[in-house]
Amino acid sequence: MSDAPQIHESEALQRLANRYATLTEQIRKVIVGQHDVVEQLLVAFFCQGHTLIVGVPGLAKTMLIHTLAQSLHLDFKRIQFTPDMMPSDIIGAELIHTDPNTGDRSLRFSPGPIFANIVLADEINRTPPKTQAALLEAMAERQVSVGGVTRKLNPPFLVVATPNPIEQEGTYPLPEAQLDRFMFGLRIGYPKPAEERLIVSRSEEIMANAERVQALFDGSELVALRKAIGKIPVSDHIVDYAVALTRATRPTDEACPEKIRPYIAWGAGPRAGQALLLAARCFAALEGAPTPNAQHIQRLLPAVLRHRLVLNYAASAEGIDVEQIIGTLIRDVRQPAYT
Repeated sequence: MSDAPQIHESEALQRLANRYATLTEQIRKVIVGQHDVVEQLLVAFFCQGHTLIVGVPGLAKTMLIHTLAQSLHLDFKRIQFTPDMMPSDIIGAELIHTDPNTGDRSLRFSPGPIFANIVLADEINRTPPKTQAALLEAMAERQVSVGGVTRKLNPPFLVVATPNPIEQEGTYPLPEAQLDRFMFGLRIGYPKPAEERLIVSRSEEIMANAERVQALFDGSELVALRKAIGKIPVSDHIVDYAVALTRATRPTDEACPEKIRPYIAWGAGPRAGQALLLAARCFAALEGAPTPNAQHIQRLLPAVLRHRLVLNYAASAEGIDVEQIIGTLIRDVRQPAYT
């Protein structure tokens, strides 16, 4: 009897690897370019990890998330955050309901947009901390409490948040402790010249492709995949490498390279290492590999660390950014010796 779950998990991972090429091909008919963002966003979705995406307006972030939701057959909701938004606008509220036949009144829960599989929190930094906290509590607990009643969110439940990177006046940046709740921090940039020309010249065709997206997975299958991904074996060498990279971000740790130590105020915590290993497991499964290797760790390191590192004023004064710090970590932190 103990062999049955293993066979099921193996078959689930094999289906994932087989469908991945079809899934990415379908998405690329709608989203031109941004291959790394699409790849890493899929990793986050299969791992059921929340994701923060930073990019200027107009780069098809909403279309990307909606297309992925369609491909994975998941319920999608978009929340446009505003300064006057209240927690009840997100999680829902108990409203007075009047029975049209008897006239009796009772309280009924009216669910908010948080009750979806994929929630796009657009311009999350434009809403006050109290409302941000309501969303982040749902992210951490995957449940909400209203009127003394706790309601579970249907799995899989994923939040993709986008801050407004242009307007700083009247915004409420997420605290570092809340940013750590996001598995990945992705950056989406402007398209390359050839890609932008394709977007402009074939906009009608792209919109038509968006309407023809086929569902290749379902919610229950994604839940089973998450469990299977978490059981993919990882060598001690890769575990030690992930831990070494995480510890090297902390300026008080002897593992931190001397050349970046003066520029880091706060490094990443253990949750970064957990996210790195889980994502590497998923990356290996997508490529049909039996276990993750060091290249998987290195390719995912920027997505895991860029929103978790806090740089100081010295870094700002010398023009040092997070991407440079992460590049130094990849080059200078040696892989632990095989034992």
